[in-house]
Amino acid sequence: MQVIQYIVDLGPSVMIPIIIFILGICLRQGVGKSLRAGISIGIGFVGISLVISLLTDNLGKAAEAMAKNFNLGLSVVDIGWPGTSPMAWASAMGLIAIPIAIAVNVVMLLTRLTKVVNVDIWNIWHMAFTGAIVQIATGSFTWGIVAICIHAAIAYKLGDIFRPVTDNFFGLEGISIPHGTSAYMGIFAKPIDDLIEHIPGLNKITITSKTVEEKFGVLGQPSIIGAILGVIIGLLAKFPVGKSLQLGIQMAAVMVLMPVVVKFIMEGLIPISKGAKVIMDKHFKGGNFTIGMDPALLLGNSDVIAAGLLFVPITLLIAILVPGNKVLPFGDLATIGFFIAIATGVHKGNIFRTLISGSVIMFITIWISNQMYPLEIALGHATNLLAKGKEVSSLDQAGSPITYLLTKGFTGQVGLGFLVIGILFISAFAYTYIAYKRQRLYVTDTKTK
Repeated sequence: MQVIQYIVDLGPSVMIPIIIFILGICLRQGVGKSLRAGISIGIGFVGISLVISLLTDNLGKAAEAMAKNFNLGLSVVDIGWPGTSPMAWASAMGLIAIPIAIAVNVVMLLTRLTKVVNVDIWNIWHMAFTGAIVQIATGSFTWGIVAICIHAAIAYKLGDIFRPVTDNFFGLEGISIPHGTSAYMGIFAKPIDDLIEHIPGLNKITITSKTVEEKFGVLGQPSIIGAILGVIIGLLAKFPVGKSLQLGIQMAAVMVLMPVVVKFIMEGLIPISKGAKVIMDKHFKGGNFTIGMDPALLLGNSDVIAAGLLFVPITLLIAILVPGNKVLPFGDLATIGFFIAIATGVHKGNIFRTLISGSVIMFITIWISNQMYPLEIALGHATNLLAKGKEVSSLDQAGSPITYLLTKGFTGQVGLGFLVIGILFISAFAYTYIAYKRQRLYVTDTKTK
């Protein structure tokens, strides 16, 4: 456990390359190729970290200024995933979640319940957080372990469900994205997309980075879109014109740099993905397995980044509209793209539809995080990572339907909120599962003919 703790403390930019190197050796890729793959992925994650820092350091300040300017009166601060993940790792469920999540993955692979071979150990913190919150709420270590198992099983299944999206829209063939807000909130996008498809007028509206570029030429290029959105956000934050222009250039840089750094991760994953396919197909014929990775890969898409920037002011507006809400979106605002990334793929890059489904996603997320903040505060105190008297929550994970439903279900608090979220989440999950299963069967049948 001390070795695991040491590796976890190194962070994803070192942790995942080590795992990729070991996996490459196991997949008979050789020391040289495995080392190159691991380092390439490490470079990619360092690059992503730098770009996200650019977002949080600059866009985060603009978001904070907007909240103050609009005098929202929200007292519970969203500390985001950077503040929440250390709580999860430091909890009693932190390190034990890793072998448990791996065991669940192995069992599901052997029983053909999933085709996701998860290598993204870092994002197991989401499962650890669920287990820790359930343990605090119930006072039971056992229920915490059960919660980790259920969350892990759902996550791997989500990786399978959204394979048509990650393969066809994002071009991540052989790779799945089972983790985090992208996956478990993405299930709301499919029923909304199909509903819009049946509404005359709305079903004809298509706005993507490509259509904008085709219509407006140079002015529609991703870098210029990022610059315009950055300046607008700066002005909404009441920054001086000069500072707003600086934010514009910084957001233009994000639009250009994020796809570049993601390419390094993809270059490192290609030999591992191919090696895994050869080995797994040899022992499990027709397995067609995928490598489970971080949703950060999805941020390389310009439509995701553009929608993420638009949702900075929109999320603040939604926070005002959610009944009884006390949570001030802050820490996760700069990385809101994670929440709507899968949804963007479901809508095939149509930013108009993403704004609709994303608004539903953020409304549900904020409502849940407002219900869960007392338990996150308790977790912060239990791990000695939160000072007394501070009120915090997080959109990422404290706003998760999975964490909410398991916590309320195991404690028997099955009120109206539980029933509504339960019906919405389970219905959306089932609908999305069936819809994409039919799509895969149709594609397979067409190819056979």
